[in-house]
Amino acid sequence: MSSQPNNPLHGVKLEQILVELEAHYGWEYMGHTINIRCFTQDPSIKSSLKFLRRTPWARTKVEQMYLRMLKNNK
Repeated sequence: MSSQPNNPLHGVKLEQILVELEAHYGWEYMGHTINIRCFTQDPSIKSSLKFLRRTPWARTKVEQMYLRMLKNNK
């Protein structure tokens, strides 16, 4: 396995990303920013993981939101 020292997503699980985003922003803001049902209607980590693992475009948006959060918190 090759090392990816410049990739902030390397080694970070999707569940960890969701937990940190939810703690920082909350479901309401996340649902407003990325309009997907797993954030707006009865949100949970489990339902979000299931949806994001099967929907690449939504996962990309969530990863981008996470990267912006990391950048803004530096």
